[in-house]
Amino acid sequence: MAPYRLLPFLLLLLLSSSTAFQSSSYTPHRSLILVQQQPLILRYHNGPLLKGNLTLHILWYGKFTPSQRAAISDFIVSLSPSSKLPPPSAASWWATTAAYPGGAAVISIGHEILDTSYSLGRSLTTASLRRLARRAAGGPIKNAIAAVFTSADVAVDGFCMSSCGVHGAARNSGVKFPYLWVGNAAVQCPGQCAWPYALPEYGPPGAAPLVAPSGDVGVEGIVINLATLIAGVVTNPYGRGYFQGPAAAPLEAVTACTGIFGSGAYPGYPGKVLVDTKSGASYNARGVNGREYLLPAMWDPKTFNCATLV
Repeated sequence: MAPYRLLPFLLLLLLSSSTAFQSSSYTPHRSLILVQQQPLILRYHNGPLLKGNLTLHILWYGKFTPSQRAAISDFIVSLSPSSKLPPPSAASWWATTAAYPGGAAVISIGHEILDTSYSLGRSLTTASLRRLARRAAGGPIKNAIAAVFTSADVAVDGFCMSSCGVHGAARNSGVKFPYLWVGNAAVQCPGQCAWPYALPEYGPPGAAPLVAPSGDVGVEGIVINLATLIAGVVTNPYGRGYFQGPAAAPLEAVTACTGIFGSGAYPGYPGKVLVDTKSGASYNARGVNGREYLLPAMWDPKTFNCATLV
C-alpha cells in the first residue's frame, strides 16, 4: 500500500533558505535537503502497469452533497482525451501517463454506490477500507480500479497524522484488483491535505491560501489527492511498477513531485498558477462543465523532470 506521508511544515520553514529540495512520499508540501540533490529517476521494477480502457468504480462513504460528487466526478471525466478541452486541461495533464511504457490509460466511471448510513461506522481501519473497496468493485473485476471516498466526518486510521489517502490492492473471489481511498480533510486537517487551498495552523504568519475554484476546500483537496493517487495506481499498481526509493514508502509518478503545481515552485510556494479573473480562484487545468482544477506536477519519463501545465 502506498500512503501519502505528511511532514511537519515547521521543518520546511526552517530549511526554506535552501533551493534544493526532495519530495517525500505523499505530503502536501516538500521535504528539503541541504546537500546536492541526486537526479530524480523513477525506475521500473518489472511489474504490470495499468493501460488501455480502465473503469473506476466508486463508493461514496458518508454524506456527500450532489455538488461535491459532481465536482469530483467531473474531474475524472476530464481526464479523457475525448473531453476535448483547450489547454491547459486535465486531459493534457493525464497525457503524461502515456509516456510510461504501454501507452495511455483511459479512465471512465463505472457504477457508483452511496453509503450514507456509515455501514462500518465513522471510524475506519485499513481493513475497513479494503472491505469497502471490495464493495465498490462489486465482484471480481479486470481493467478496473475501486475508489473509496470518505466524507469530512469520517475518521480513518492514519488520516491527517500520516496520510491523506492511499492506494493498494485487494482481492475479490481470488482476483486481485487495485483500489484507492481519499478522505475529505475539510474539518480534520485542511492545512495538511488540502494545501495550498488551506494552510497549516503553524504555517508562516500573514500567509494566505489560494482561493478554491469550487469554494469547497475539502473537495479541492480530494481532487489533488485523487490526481496523485490515480497516477500512482496506473504507474505502480502492485508495487512493482515505477518508483524511487523503498517499495514500502515509494516516490511515485506524482509523489516524487509533491508540492509542485506550477513553474518556480519552492517549499511553501506552489509555483506560478493561473487565476480566474472573475472569481479570483487559482487553478492550472480546465475540466468539463467549466470546471477549474489545481493538479500537481507529474514525473515525465521522457524528460526525467516534474512536468507542470503552467
